Amino acid sequence: MASPQKTSEHGFFQGNFPGGISTASHSQGSFIMAQITIRFFAIAFTLAAIPVMITAEEPISLFGMAISPSYKQSSAMKFLLGANATVCAFTVLSLLFVWPLRRSGSKHINYFLLHLHDMVMTLLLMSGCSAATAVGYLSQYGQPETYWSPICDIVKKFCHQILISTVLSYLAFFCYLALDILSVHKLLSRETE
Repeated sequence: MASPQKTSEHGFFQGNFPGGISTASHSQGSFIMAQITIRFFAIAFTLAAIPVMITAEEPISLFGMAISPSYKQSSAMKFLLGANATVCAFTVLSLLFVWPLRRSGSKHINYFLLHLHDMVMTLLLMSGCSAATAVGYLSQYGQPETYWSPICDIVKKFCHQILISTVLSYLAFFCYLALDILSVHKLLSRETE
């Protein structure tokens, strides 16, 4: 004879699994696992984007002058590099903050602070990626109206590395966008409990 299953009065999502694990604790475990996994991806993407940006150089000779384009010559690229470094460091620190949330009795304010952190990191990455994209577009296509010539025909390797670094930064941005959505979902679901 099967033992009776206890279910909560809060609805379908608060019931028990047949193995005796409540869906609330399973949901909490899934939330923490998703948070940690996505944060590791964000760390990996930002950590990979940094050396690609730093090593982006291609010395050339143009009209008898030696030129070596570098990320240091563009404030947008320096900003993206700083944004990636900042997000990487704060993501590592945020892992220390996420781990205690695995307990089911975590306070509502902790989830809000986590969401606030994620929003700031998302905005930082979005602004860095946007600035780098604008400069990259001008480097690739130029702007004839203002006599800005494209340079990527001359320094293809440099432009390719900047593109790779920017794409990695965008991937980190999408990781943080997913973290924001998870945090908002968790905040809203905690209010209904």
